[in-house]
Amino acid sequence: MKLVVQEFLTLDGVSQGPGAADEDTSGGFERGGWFVPHLDEEFNQLAGTWLGEADALLFGRRTYQNFARDWPKMTDHPFAAIMNGLPKFVASDSLTEAGWNPTTILSGDVPAEVAELKRRPGRELQVHGSAQLSQSLLAAGLVDTLRLVIAPVVVGQGRRLLPEGGAPAGLRLAAHQVTPGGLSVHTYETTGLPEFGTYGADA
Repeated sequence: MKLVVQEFLTLDGVSQGPGAADEDTSGGFERGGWFVPHLDEEFNQLAGTWLGEADALLFGRRTYQNFARDWPKMTDHPFAAIMNGLPKFVASDSLTEAGWNPTTILSGDVPAEVAELKRRPGRELQVHGSAQLSQSLLAAGLVDTLRLVIAPVVVGQGRRLLPEGGAPAGLRLAAHQVTPGGLSVHTYETTGLPEFGTYGADA
């Protein structure tokens, strides 16, 4: 399977709490729900297309617990049957049970376990949210594709997908579009380490 990271971001790179004020208030975050005002039907259709490519889902503990709390109740949501039915994996050394079935807990050497998952047949192993897990997988060279959806808002606080001091990575822009609600959608393929140069230097 191909490992695909999907993240909703603010213009200042925050990925925390996109869906509701109380979605994730850890660390004193008070500005959740910043993604919702920019949703539109075009993005919903695009997100449905992406989800239709998933053969499994991978989460960090915090995102998993939030999703496990909310998605089983959202029976009328068009994505609910897929989200609730797909095989799910959660990376955690603290969880001992996971009730959002079917779920498997990954602990210990998570990058090695994710690498093993990638060797299984299938289309996409999708990471939704889970910024800290995504950072570690990117640093381990396991991410194949980044789908970044950037909302036209600056929130000024919260966890960022790509914090200072993170691992470097080279990327190739594979697709880009803007929705009527102002969401800028970027799809990148990873290319290994980044390249560097000097402006104006002879080739």
